[in-house]
Amino acid sequence: MFLNIDKQKSDALALVDNEGNRITYGKLAELVNTVGTQVESRALIFNLCKNTVGSLIGYLGFVEHGAVPVTLSAKIDDKLLSALLEIYTPAYIWTPVEEEHRFDYEKIFEIYGYVLLKTGNKIYPMNENLQICMTTSGSTGSPKLVRYKKGNLEANAKNVAIAFGWTEEERAICDLGMQYTMGLNVINTHLYVGATVLLTTYNLLSPEFWDYIKKERGTNFTGVPFSYDIFFRLHFERMDLPDLHTLSQGGGKLTEKRFVQLAEYAQRNGKRFIASFGTTETSARMACLPPELALSKIGSIGRAIPEGELFLVDENGKILTEPVAEGEMCYKGPNVTMGYAVCREDLLKDDEFNGIYHTGDLARRDEDGCYYVTGRLSRFLKLLSYRVSLDQSERLIQQEFNIECACSGTDHRMNIYIIDGSKKAEVLDFISEKTGLFKNLFKVFVVPEILRNESGKIRYKEMDVQYAGEK
Repeated sequence: MFLNIDKQKSDALALVDNEGNRITYGKLAELVNTVGTQVESRALIFNLCKNTVGSLIGYLGFVEHGAVPVTLSAKIDDKLLSALLEIYTPAYIWTPVEEEHRFDYEKIFEIYGYVLLKTGNKIYPMNENLQICMTTSGSTGSPKLVRYKKGNLEANAKNVAIAFGWTEEERAICDLGMQYTMGLNVINTHLYVGATVLLTTYNLLSPEFWDYIKKERGTNFTGVPFSYDIFFRLHFERMDLPDLHTLSQGGGKLTEKRFVQLAEYAQRNGKRFIASFGTTETSARMACLPPELALSKIGSIGRAIPEGELFLVDENGKILTEPVAEGEMCYKGPNVTMGYAVCREDLLKDDEFNGIYHTGDLARRDEDGCYYVTGRLSRFLKLLSYRVSLDQSERLIQQEFNIECACSGTDHRMNIYIIDGSKKAEVLDFISEKTGLFKNLFKVFVVPEILRNESGKIRYKEMDVQYAGEK
């Protein structure tokens, strides 16, 4: 069975959620079959995810029985959802009961707060090795999906579990959404070793979240940089969390200050801090820093996970063999996915990555073989770990408001430049709603002109210096 679920101790606790559900591995294996047999093999299914048992058993059941789920947020923007439905024409939708009103399809099955809807769309040919699809560019309106092949998720689950030393004794706190590659990785790695996954929809700022993880004795937590910003705002270092022994980071680069704070907190309290790095295209994690190196390798993502290989290439694609070097970071391993899709015909494509992924990130390798991400080659930001396309954001704003626009920024904030001051508040509301991200992650500047070079290309760096005061 997928992720070896049927090989675990049948009476061991597999899943807990904050809706009161507690599922053993024996029961989970039954539920996987119950849900999976409701759909036809090789059918495309939109799985509208939230961190509950209902959402998770859908994902597991569909994969186990040969269907292909597309993992999307249950709170996905209506326009984006409509566009994806039109482009990919799924045969089924797996959705929370409270979101059922968004659809006008036949309900054929219901369990654990989720309903299965049959759309009436025909099942069409897809690559026989295609297992699931995930979005890669946040929720900025792009139809781009990452195509996972059979074996990607299980290879990553196995090798991350080895790298982190997970055992069946873990009680993993899953706060990150399961539609997000790092959230799904937390689930997969722990189910693979027979551990307990503590699913939660509670906000990190809420007392309910902290009550829940204390009551359920959470042993490890994986967060993005914003997660740890909240932790320190709440002075979590003063909390009594005796069961929590591992803090892991992914989904974006921590500031040096925050990295040191976490490493020192772990050292003082006999816990582990593990920095890691991954992408949707590599089934989440591809590298991690051993916890004993956290204070001596501040800011490093460490080395490749087992069965993986990190390497650097220069601007001509030549592999840099010097021990100390800087170039584009690339990865080779069994968790590298098949490539992308922007339409349903692409779901028939073969493996285009062939086990090697060029990340688009600039990185430095030190004398000990540890890697440090130093920049990004492409025009994407990682805001709260979600990869957001600057070009796509520009197009959305231009189309919605019919105004000139330029987007730039850092992983901490997107700068949006417009020339029509009357649209400032509307643009901020619009981009926050489209991405599903907080308004304080964006700043709108009203400028006299969008600076361009002779060929018409926008001079982003000059705009950041001139208007945002950034160097």
